Amino acid sequence: MSKTKILYVEDEMFLGKIVKESLESRGFDVVMESDGAEVMQTFKRINPEVCVLDVMLPNKDGFTIAEEIRAIDEKVPIIFLTAKTQTDDLVKGFSTGGNDYIRKPFSMEELIVRIDNALRYRHNSRPASAPQDEVKMGKFVFHFTRQTLLAGKEERKLSFRESELLKLLYENRDKIIDRKDILTLLWGNDSFFNSRNLDVYIAKLRGYLKDDDSLAIITIKGIGYRFITA
Repeated sequence: MSKTKILYVEDEMFLGKIVKESLESRGFDVVMESDGAEVMQTFKRINPEVCVLDVMLPNKDGFTIAEEIRAIDEKVPIIFLTAKTQTDDLVKGFSTGGNDYIRKPFSMEELIVRIDNALRYRHNSRPASAPQDEVKMGKFVFHFTRQTLLAGKEERKLSFRESELLKLLYENRDKIIDRKDILTLLWGNDSFFNSRNLDVYIAKLRGYLKDDDSLAIITIKGIGYRFITA
């Protein structure tokens, strides 16, 4: 059985060595980079199944790297490692295509659980069939693969997280989706931090769709959401 290949990017060499060896002892195949400028070349060479990125790196930061990865691979899980704690920084991480976020210092057990959750979500995701790749929602056309929302001639580029959430809502339209299920599917767990991020993304999607009265993301208090498409 082949090992899961991880691209691990960390410029603190002592920490990086410990994390790399710990992951390898758990059966992962880890390729480590310390220079942000070298990451994309390595990414293309090894085609990893998971990317674990430090945010603060020499020459190119983790957010920029995530955007470059998303430009060529929309599905590979990206987990950020950072000492940053500001909400704006966390939201920026998700808006650039991150799937998860771990604050330093962290335990190896937490990192491994996050990696396993990211892999489980990727493997359980149902690929959209050709007819479903582009769907009509009221006045909008939503393209899953391109992550765009088109209204007439106006096209909005969605972040990876926005696109995945809107896709989940659309696929379960006119049904009540449990909030906990959304958090588990898209974030890996229903922690308070992830719950706050879900609130941010629901608000953003509502803002994008507000010009069409036939569409609404309804909050079902204490349960979850219902996406109405008249």
